[in-house]
Amino acid sequence: MVKKLPTKAELRAALEQETSRYLKSGGKVESVPQGATGTDSQNAQALYSGALFTKPRDERTFVPEVIRAIEERRQQLKGRGRGVRKRERLPKQRRKVIYDDFGEPIRKVWTED
Repeated sequence: MVKKLPTKAELRAALEQETSRYLKSGGKVESVPQGATGTDSQNAQALYSGALFTKPRDERTFVPEVIRAIEERRQQLKGRGRGVRKRERLPKQRRKVIYDDFGEPIRKVWTED
């Protein structure tokens, strides 16, 4: 059974209820001036100055033993499949429509493909 999603009106009512409960318990809402950002002003300078893209790329650490072990396992598994015959599919029965010279269906027969 699919769970019913809440409507916008239900979401608004729940948010209003939570807000009123928060204010009744002694909570206080601070006013934030328009245009203020949530990012830290010191880190924001580093982000906007392009410093993220100026440092050199980190070198990757290769793990040749792990790669070698994976390749060995792959080669072992490759050899297993040889000599094993796949099962042949059994003929499938299908319904075929027989038409007359004018393209009208006459009867349906079962055939094996």
